[in-house]
This record gives sequence, structure tokens and C-alpha cells, in this order.
Amino acid sequence: MTTISIIGLGWIGEPLGFHLREKGYKILGSTTSEEKKAKLSQKGLQAIRFSLNPHPEGVGFNALFQSEILVVNIPPRTRSGDGLFHLEQIKYLKSLIDNSPIKKVIFVSSTGVYPEANSPEKYGEDFPLSLENTGNDTLFRAEQMMSQARKYDLTIVRFGGLLGDDRIPGKYFSGKENVAGHTRVNFIHRRDAVALLAWVMEKELWNETFNGVAPIHPLRRDIYQKNAAELGFAPPASYQNEPEGNDRLIDSSKILETGFEFEFPDPMEFRYS
Repeated sequence: MTTISIIGLGWIGEPLGFHLREKGYKILGSTTSEEKKAKLSQKGLQAIRFSLNPHPEGVGFNALFQSEILVVNIPPRTRSGDGLFHLEQIKYLKSLIDNSPIKKVIFVSSTGVYPEANSPEKYGEDFPLSLENTGNDTLFRAEQMMSQARKYDLTIVRFGGLLGDDRIPGKYFSGKENVAGHTRVNFIHRRDAVALLAWVMEKELWNETFNGVAPIHPLRRDIYQKNAAELGFAPPASYQNEPEGNDRLIDSSKILETGFEFEFPDPMEFRYS
């Protein structure tokens, strides 16, 4: 039985744990609170309290680093700040991995690593990123840190906007003025994000980088309006008066070429709870 550890049993990590357990894997995950640990245990998912502040804290957390596969899902806390705290977290985490028997790692990153500038072509995994052009230097440095001087196989998964279930894009802009609705989205449904991570493990897609974004890119305005009409809240009160076509799009064709199929390829059809 393959053993998998998940650092961060959060909005993606928790359903990933249950999904993998149902497929027959032995799962151990981490959470930062005793309360969440107890709730997960009641649901049948084994967890250890572990946090990076930025140095490792917890009881018995070395068990997390005895698995065959490790999934790292600890995004930077905020978009603001210089990111030094997160990079210190990654430094300590990498040291734990380097001194463990772990052979394979999935590192969850974000499409925010691509330039903020719009591009006439979609941004693909082969785009030459650098500190000069990255849209988020903390994400870029974290990816570089995980990639360099390693003894483990590493695959980086860059997710777009994680939505679906209780995360409803239109609700965030309900009733608001001057909302940007003229650009196209780079979203992925929670269930597809979970399935994509499992797919990488099942198909042994190691030492790769994949964009995790639904292949269809509707306008923000159309999604917000549909959410409001279907789910019974007010749409945005007004939109910015900008022409369409000024888009920053992310390409997901690489993961599709491996045979992966999105359950929700069109964000207009995302399912919410």
C-alpha cells in the first residue's frame, strides 16, 4: 500500500486525503490545530498537528516524512509583505524532506507566478520565468527552492483560482460598484484540483510542471451574473467600462495531453453548495 503524506489538510488537502484514501492509499496529513485534528479523526482521516512558524512545531511530526509521496500545500499567507516568512517555511520544510526517505514530492503552487502582464498567447509551463518577470517573486523563489539541490522527484502544480462548492465567485462581488467584468478567467473547480493531484501520482508524472486551470475561459461578468441568477443573490451593481480582449490567460493543454479530463472544463458550469 502506497503511503502519502499531505502537508496542509485545508480546502484542497482535506478532500484530497479522502479521495486518495478511497483509492486505497494510506494517508497521513497535517493540520495546525488540535480542534481540526480531532474533527478529521472523527471523519476517519489521520492527522498530526504540525506547523511551520517558520521552524517546525508539533508532536510526532516526523511521521509525516516517512511516506513514499509527499504533497506540499502551504500557500503564502497573504499577497502582501515581502514573503520572507513563507520562504523560511519552505527552507525548513525542504530540510526535513532532504533528511527523510521521501522519494516523490508534489508542490502546489499558483498561476500567480506568471507575469501580471496580459499576453497575446496563453502562458504555458515552458514560459521562461525569472525574478524580473514573475508576477509573484515569493511563489517563484519557493518553486526554485524546492527544485534545486534535491534528491527527490518533484512535480509542481500551478493552480488557477480555486473555486466551487462554498467558494462562489459572484458572491464576492455581489452588490459592489465598478467591478472588473471584462476579462476572462483562469479558474479550476475544487474537485478537478483534487483529481489532478491524484492523477499526477497515479500516472507517475514526476519531474514536471503542470498548470491546473479549466480549459475554457469565460468572461468574469458572465460568471457573476449567472451565479447571482442561479443562487439568489444580487449581481454587481456596476461594471468597469473597459473593452473586452485584455486578457491574461493560462494554458492547461499540457495536463490534457496526459489524458486527464476535467469534470468541470467550463467555469460557467461549476457546481456550488
